[in-house]
Amino acid sequence: MDKQFLTQIYEKHQRTEAVPQTSEIGEWAENVIKLLFPEKAKEFFPSIHEIEGEIWNIGNELRLILEATDKCKDCDNVARSKSFTEALPELHRKLRTDVTAILEGDPAAKSEFEVVRAYPGFVAICFYRIARILHDLEIPLIPRILTEYGHSKTGIDIHPAAEIGDFFFIDHGTGIVIGETANIGKHVKLYQGVTLGALSVSKSMANTKRHPTVEDDVVIYAGATILGGETVVGAGSIIGGNVWLTKSVPVNSTVFHKPEIEVKEKEA
Repeated sequence: MDKQFLTQIYEKHQRTEAVPQTSEIGEWAENVIKLLFPEKAKEFFPSIHEIEGEIWNIGNELRLILEATDKCKDCDNVARSKSFTEALPELHRKLRTDVTAILEGDPAAKSEFEVVRAYPGFVAICFYRIARILHDLEIPLIPRILTEYGHSKTGIDIHPAAEIGDFFFIDHGTGIVIGETANIGKHVKLYQGVTLGALSVSKSMANTKRHPTVEDDVVIYAGATILGGETVVGAGSIIGGNVWLTKSVPVNSTVFHKPEIEVKEKEA
């Protein structure tokens, strides 16, 4: 075996920063979801005392994850873990609005249990909202790992820094991309394949708003692409399937794409 290659790999192993495995971070988040939504759990807590104990466990497990992360070694991980567990009531409230939006917005949804247990859009929203709390606590790297874990589970890519309001509904969901500086209002519904992206990916724009703003009560249908930090979709608007949008639209707009489709009959 080539010695230079072995030395290169060895040196890389010595330089690589310590971060817990993605599966460990994901399992921690799944325990948070199972606590808040026992519809996803195998076993249930029989007393309030045991629920309090599980909340303590979640905080302690987060502390251990942070302490095992090089970028968090000099942080106040006890305080951050406590702040996360104190945010659980608000997290639950937000997620309950998302369940309501899905149940009331999808004719195929028969119950809250079905939404929680079977809808990948709700799963992706759960991982995003947990990651968003960690992001707001200025925890490095872990929020991004967590939303990418959710991405791998659902095919839905939501950056943890995106701002998303209550009653968020992702229908089907596969292929949705929501960028870092996107801002989404309340009662917004996205279908599969929607991209809320940037007009360009220049590194010089890292600290600027690159992704669109979607105001309240907007529906965006499958395959629509909306780009740019200055692009605003006005409240109450409907964006049709496969639309390519790079400029703002006023409130209560309907934007649609006109495909040219030709149907020819087969010759006999």
